[in-house]
Amino acid sequence: MKIYKWMLLILVIVFTACKSETKDKTEDGVNVVIEKNDIKIIGKEISYDTDSTLMRGYISHNEALEGKRPGILVVHEWWGHDEFAREKADELAELGYVALAVDMYGQGKQAQHPDEAMEFSSNVMKNFDTAKQRFMAAMQALKADKNVDPDNISAIGFCFGGSVALAMANSGVDLDAVAVFHSGLGLPVMPTEDIKTKLLIQNGAEDKMITDEQEKEFKAQLDAVNADYEYIAYEGVMHSFTNKDADSLAKKYELPLAYDEEVATKSWEKMTNFLEDIYSN
Repeated sequence: MKIYKWMLLILVIVFTACKSETKDKTEDGVNVVIEKNDIKIIGKEISYDTDSTLMRGYISHNEALEGKRPGILVVHEWWGHDEFAREKADELAELGYVALAVDMYGQGKQAQHPDEAMEFSSNVMKNFDTAKQRFMAAMQALKADKNVDPDNISAIGFCFGGSVALAMANSGVDLDAVAVFHSGLGLPVMPTEDIKTKLLIQNGAEDKMITDEQEKEFKAQLDAVNADYEYIAYEGVMHSFTNKDADSLAKKYELPLAYDEEVATKSWEKMTNFLEDIYSN
């Protein structure tokens, strides 16, 4: 791996100090520009495909940087490829990465109701070969970007997206790191000796979407194959703690979700340090 630490440190300092931000869109609505002093983030909608499905993703990078840098795949919650995933891609770009918010459902499809979200996510997780094809297509699209070092690819995921990212790592997909937030643990592929990815798993201790037995079994299987991982359970924290819309969604659909600003910030900083440690060696 190449040395990126100095670049990431400078970007973190600049990001913290910035007070002004502008957002513009081109006439066709495709390119988004975010400017914060010396940081210029450009996000663009892209299409990529498997043999059977067209996916609509969103790739973001800091145009002020030169040279190739690590690429990060961002896997969406069960609602589908939405603004939340795109915002996380932009935040990663601010840290110096090139980030691709992927589309696991195809055609940029988004669920409008929890029942629909359950149907979409279940269809993906029950057909792991299809899921892997879509994930690998996203990875190839990211690697093909001129700003990306194709030898340094990681993934992050939220909720359903965390399950996807963990399952991919478990199946032996070549990822440097996977960091997940409020992730499911009942995976279509559990840890095997094929895993070669460093893992950071951050869940809420009060997450009703996972059981104590699932957590215990998942950790046991990681230990059995000597996986390099850290599992954090935040006390008093519920599912979807990183998503600012969690409270309104919980109220609207009577779901056990809750946004936690403090833990959202803390967990993102933990992920930032996790990735920095990997890409500074």
